[in-house]
Amino acid sequence: MKPVIAISIGDLNGIGVEIALKSHDIIKKFCTPLYFCNRSMLEQAAKLLGMELPNDLEVEYVEGKFTIKPGKISKKSAKLSFASFCKAVEMTASGICEALVTLPINKEAWMRAGITYKGHTDYLRSYFKKEAIMMLGCNKLFVALYTEHIPLKKVASSIKKKPLAKFLLNFYQSTTPILPVAVLGVNPHAGDGGALGDEEKIITKAINKANKKLKKEIFFGPVVPDTAFTPEFRKKVSHIVALYHDQGLAPLKALYFDESINVSLNLPILRTSVDHGTAFDIAYKNLANIQSYLNAVDYAIAHALDAS
Repeated sequence: MKPVIAISIGDLNGIGVEIALKSHDIIKKFCTPLYFCNRSMLEQAAKLLGMELPNDLEVEYVEGKFTIKPGKISKKSAKLSFASFCKAVEMTASGICEALVTLPINKEAWMRAGITYKGHTDYLRSYFKKEAIMMLGCNKLFVALYTEHIPLKKVASSIKKKPLAKFLLNFYQSTTPILPVAVLGVNPHAGDGGALGDEEKIITKAINKANKKLKKEIFFGPVVPDTAFTPEFRKKVSHIVALYHDQGLAPLKALYFDESINVSLNLPILRTSVDHGTAFDIAYKNLANIQSYLNAVDYAIAHALDAS
């Protein structure tokens, strides 16, 4: 039987529903997608897109009724996207669905609607009481983030031996990276031996601690950040650990923006997502690229089949 994949619908004022409807006939060949929304809202979205709602669309009811306003921040749309996500998480955690794929939400809309979580990953951490790891990329290159949505001025003080070593161990144990895994330095030139900063000494100790625990050389570094994404270096590795958000994601998106996905690791469930936002500027203009979504679904299906 094909695996059942939960699809949380995201912000209906953005491009998510367009991506889902355009992709339905492709992904249904390999899985049973279960969409968390309600038919009334999906029919409204399809009409705006000039599309017919597929007859075989399986929908798990989520309450919410409002007029879709393409490209607009809306509390009602935020609340539906949050309710969709929460129910999808519950049904995946219970085993009814075998993996979860999330369409993009708008973080400002969530904030305005009084939703206390900054995004999907924050909620997953709270729900499962686990330190979810954010990994983004594609089969050509994946990047895991040690710190995520924190101010840049707090990054250096967040680099501590024990937490970083634990992060590396959790990362290795929750995925199957092609070895070895590069760990970036945080300073220019990876500190230049201490001339430009000494956080690399802590990174080195964390790498050594993780490798000792694993009894093999899994991680290496600290790697000079500005050389880690060159063609030559990418021939050596398929997985990189970045110390902060833009260090890892700016070059990754420059290389593989349309292909990349977001994967939540170190959780009891697998959650994947597109690696882009709601793209309000092109909402309901039939311009959305579906490749990231297809890759996210493909990754989820592969995990579900491996688990079975």
